[in-house]
Amino acid sequence: MARNFSAAFLIAGALAAGTVYGGEQVIRKAMQGRFPDLQVESVSQTPFNNLYEVVVGGRILYTDDKASFIFIGNLLDARGSTDKDLTRERSAQLAAQALRKSTDNAIKRVRGNGRRVLYTFEDPNCGYCRELQKELQKLNDVTIFTFLWPILSPNSVEKARLVWCAKDRAKAWDDLMSRGVQPQGGVKCEAPLDKNMELAQRFGARGTPAVYLADGSQIGGLVAADKIEQALNSTALR
Repeated sequence: MARNFSAAFLIAGALAAGTVYGGEQVIRKAMQGRFPDLQVESVSQTPFNNLYEVVVGGRILYTDDKASFIFIGNLLDARGSTDKDLTRERSAQLAAQALRKSTDNAIKRVRGNGRRVLYTFEDPNCGYCRELQKELQKLNDVTIFTFLWPILSPNSVEKARLVWCAKDRAKAWDDLMSRGVQPQGGVKCEAPLDKNMELAQRFGARGTPAVYLADGSQIGGLVAADKIEQALNSTALR
């Protein structure tokens, strides 16, 4: 990656003063030039005069219509009785969209009517992931999408590939995490491990397990079933 996202760099590296820019398309072009190795995903005006939101490689930046400054930080709407964190809300929206589009790369398990949705990132050698499995088994009326994210060792990668290539992925995963039954070799297939890595890094996930709700908000790592239920029900009411 040619550029990083440190705030110091972004402020110091703003485009030269006096350069004339304007409009969303021109801002997009300017940002793409500054971050050539990353995709400029969207440019949109915020509720505030002359302040634009730019999503670059999954991260939210802010600039003006001339792209004369760039900064990263949480934008708060202080016009109401309480501050509204616009950046956090938008980050959750982006996460929710990315997760929904990536479900083909996850192990899917449906319990009951499956109306509620939960996403997890897990490593097959992760002890906390095995503990999370016990909590997830207590849930009902939920669809769980588990993205295999083998980050602990080369053996994790091998196990993840075997689980993904199993005839019944959900059973292979449950057998491994609940009963310690090792997945058997045989069929070879293309496992989306690199894509899952990119997805996890997009959200800034720091380790396994990582648990997300349908609205894109992260509720933690190893979370007790009652806390997950509370979060799921809270999301359903929004």
